[in-house]
Amino acid sequence: MNKYSFLDDYSEGCHPDILNKIIETNLIQQTAYGFDEYSNEAKQLIKNKMNNQDSEVFFVTGGTQANLIIASSILRSHEAIISVDIGHILAREAGALEATGHKIISMSSKNGKLDTQIIQTALENHSFAPHMVKPRLVYISNATELGAIYTKKELEEISRFCKENSLYLFLDGARLGAVLCSKYNDLSLEDISKLTDVFTLGATKNGALFGEAIVINNTKLVQDFNINIKQRGALLAKGRILGVQFLELFKENLYFDLAKRANDLAIKLSQGFTSKGYKLLDKNQTNQVFLILPNSLIKHLEKKFSFSIWGKYNERDSIVRLVTSWATDEAKIDELIKSIDLI
Repeated sequence: MNKYSFLDDYSEGCHPDILNKIIETNLIQQTAYGFDEYSNEAKQLIKNKMNNQDSEVFFVTGGTQANLIIASSILRSHEAIISVDIGHILAREAGALEATGHKIISMSSKNGKLDTQIIQTALENHSFAPHMVKPRLVYISNATELGAIYTKKELEEISRFCKENSLYLFLDGARLGAVLCSKYNDLSLEDISKLTDVFTLGATKNGALFGEAIVINNTKLVQDFNINIKQRGALLAKGRILGVQFLELFKENLYFDLAKRANDLAIKLSQGFTSKGYKLLDKNQTNQVFLILPNSLIKHLEKKFSFSIWGKYNERDSIVRLVTSWATDEAKIDELIKSIDLI
């Protein structure tokens, strides 16, 4: 029997509107390498959403690819990256950024977030020049690997600290759609474009076949960026496929509608468990739900459903992650919740 998956938010293909647009435009000749009319229009739509015409937008296929392109392009060989120890670039990217020659300075954090005190500690621990790498890029992900989101006040404080200390601020937005549509969020795309040097706007996890937008807000970092994309094997000849997808997502409100649906389903899922007495690891802020469940219940649910076991909580319980997406079948959430009572 096939298990229904709550492992991630990219197990399905893409939203039908995107697929239909790809088919509709399939035989229309376009300029290659991302200079097609669809990509140009999509980039303009994103700039309009940010209310920032000075930023530059580049499309690539995936999150890890985007991250290593950004780091390798804007850092000198001796410059390093500050990240929390569970940051995606440390825990989930097979050393991709470090393979470009840049050390990642790993810092502990209780909730997966960086703050100015943690960043200051990293600077102090690497101040023995010229014998140590020089911290230069601050990496944060919004949402974090634990599903937490940054408030506007938190991002403003980090942005101010980075400017005062000549650090670049990079926000990994692989799940930024879910963040922007969270009931706990007070950040806008305009805020993010003003407060970061560079950020990514993820579509792979929000309705696209594949695709991440790299948004560079610090104009000093734009020069030759496209050359580095090419050098890293990320400049698609048929870049139109990326452009069409982002165009469809942003021409109206599809990007945000899909993210909101994923969040709403996550709330329903988390409430289904908490109503039966089970606890969340932390409050559910986006489409990732972290639960503390008895190992016996986990084994029972695994017979019909797939999800991630993040680690041991105690001798009796473990932490699990369930992820909803724009395409999650709501009936399967009902079935999952009902399964709890059948143990």
